[in-house]
Amino acid sequence: MNWNVLLLAFSLVIPVAAQAPKEESVRPGINEKFLDPELKVDDWLKRFEVESREVFHARDAVLAACKIKPGMRVADIGAGTGLYTRMFADAVGKDGWVYAVDINGAFLHHIQARAKQEGHANISAILCPEDSVSLPPNSIDVAFACDTYHHFEYPMSTLASLLRALKPGGTFVVVDFKRIEGESTDWVLGHVRAGEEVFRKEIETAGLKFEEKVEVPGLEENYFLRFSKPAAP
Repeated sequence: MNWNVLLLAFSLVIPVAAQAPKEESVRPGINEKFLDPELKVDDWLKRFEVESREVFHARDAVLAACKIKPGMRVADIGAGTGLYTRMFADAVGKDGWVYAVDINGAFLHHIQARAKQEGHANISAILCPEDSVSLPPNSIDVAFACDTYHHFEYPMSTLASLLRALKPGGTFVVVDFKRIEGESTDWVLGHVRAGEEVFRKEIETAGLKFEEKVEVPGLEENYFLRFSKPAAP
């Protein structure tokens, strides 16, 4: 079944305005597996939600570093199997809301089904294209991208939509792989297109202000960066 079609029912409908010419891909094919309409979520659960994955093992410390407060509206960008979506849903409480944003509907169906099973009534599933987070302007307090930024095939377009979606003063958290020649694994060097400095420059160029790099207990292969949307004058 093609969940990308089915999950349109769960997505927010955002009017599409006239757009500039499409940004050129910075890494063609990086999302090929995640665009597969026959994607099997169980296969990714075995890869994503296991103790051998650093961001799973250190999930509580990562959550604490995000500084999520009750009542916040949080977007989990590239939500995948929904690990952090569920944690955010608990953290924001009944007065907050979490948007699980992903390019594949099978992941979103899984997140919605598990939310219903576990009694999370504060989660929306947002099916997005490859160059936008598909969220309304000034709608979120925090955007979170965990091992996802390097999958932004059209980073400047995606960041522009993310900047619009953030409220003034809102936060963008990036957790991604350290890519260091001579130190990182061959997999990271081959899969992740650039290192921390390049990604940080892209995000700042898009209009977000760098706030801090946080040393999170348990993160050795990944780094944690916090940015903010400048407050309105």
